[in-house]
Amino acid sequence: MKIAVIGGGSSYTPELINGFLDRVEALPISELCLMDISPERLEVVGGFAQRMVQAKGGPFAVRLTTHQPEAIEGASYVLTQFRVGGMAARREDEYLGRRHGLIGQETTGIGGMAKALRTIPVVLNIARDLKKLASDALLINFSNPAGLVVQAVSLYEPDVPIVGVCNEPYWSKMQIVDHLNAHTHHHIDPNEAQLATLGLNHLCWYRDLSVNGESLWDDFMAALRQHPLEWHWDPATIQALQMVPNNYLTYFYYAASRLARQANWPPSRAEIVMEIEADLLAQYAEPDRTEAPEGLLKRGGAYYSTVATQLISAHYNNLDEVHVGNVPNRGAVADYPDDWVLELNCRVNREGIQPLPADPLPPAAYGLMAAVKAYEMLSAKAATTGDRTAAYQALLVHPLGPSADRIQAVLDDMLETSRPYLPQFFEE
Repeated sequence: MKIAVIGGGSSYTPELINGFLDRVEALPISELCLMDISPERLEVVGGFAQRMVQAKGGPFAVRLTTHQPEAIEGASYVLTQFRVGGMAARREDEYLGRRHGLIGQETTGIGGMAKALRTIPVVLNIARDLKKLASDALLINFSNPAGLVVQAVSLYEPDVPIVGVCNEPYWSKMQIVDHLNAHTHHHIDPNEAQLATLGLNHLCWYRDLSVNGESLWDDFMAALRQHPLEWHWDPATIQALQMVPNNYLTYFYYAASRLARQANWPPSRAEIVMEIEADLLAQYAEPDRTEAPEGLLKRGGAYYSTVATQLISAHYNNLDEVHVGNVPNRGAVADYPDDWVLELNCRVNREGIQPLPADPLPPAAYGLMAAVKAYEMLSAKAATTGDRTAAYQALLVHPLGPSADRIQAVLDDMLETSRPYLPQFFEE
């Protein structure tokens, strides 16, 4: 079996390698092909990946290429984990928000929109290569904004099977299980627990935790009244919703405090990660190193390899497991349009990634989700076609967007800042 990783020069790649090495018996990989447009990053990260695999007896070959079709041809799974414009573009996204008195973040608000406009055309190009060179492959997207990218592919290349994956629901499940184990009589194995998830990527809500079909949510909510979560949440917010919001909802629920933090930049998160990555790449380049450095944990993305390799194993081995994914609704939530890509629980087997039936969200969550979904649909259209009116409307509907009289200035700044990566908006 061949697996291709587009963005193989990412600092996350060694974690992914460890995930595959941990599952060599379940996943008979013959070739892992790492593709990156940066030969320098590929040499450092790819060379380290090769040493990691050789140190474990070389259970599969690690090939390196800068040629996308070569990576994709004949692959069973294609993972996308790249960042168009690199970390410098992320920094620009963050400061774009700060310049205009708006949230500056890589997946949420105007920074997330800028990233989507750069990323979607590249993923659509990968999807078209899949149709020609690996027609049976499953496309697994980690590139942020992960749900919006999948939304664009499902609208504009609907024949390509794709799932968007995020580590946040898995991380949240681990935290909720830890809280239950610490503050109740339960002793839960996280691998046996299912966290009921619904919403959009980085805009979802967790509303039930069950083990073997038995809900433990009432116990969890009771525990929270005595022992609030040590996350970002005002306990009254959780008790009013009777749900736990995804961490990225802090940008919506507590925007003022998030904006206040930006006033202290530099360093922004991108600038912090740039320093972390420089240290990581220096360690990856050490010729005798065969183990991932501890500093990789600072990079973020905890459980990334777990989520990726569990999903692939469930699909390849027809395990019929439940995982959280970003896929088109297709009737799973009867009240929502079929073409909306949602982040929700899915059954994973050889047939594909099937969203499980779910009740709609309560109005307090649905109202926000519907506005952001409208923004996503308009952004997908803008990214694919270069339609500036769609981009303007996306900013108009986004809850974290500028006031209407500032939209044109923000949009012009966004497009000009990312201009080298946005030919669709500047072609005559």
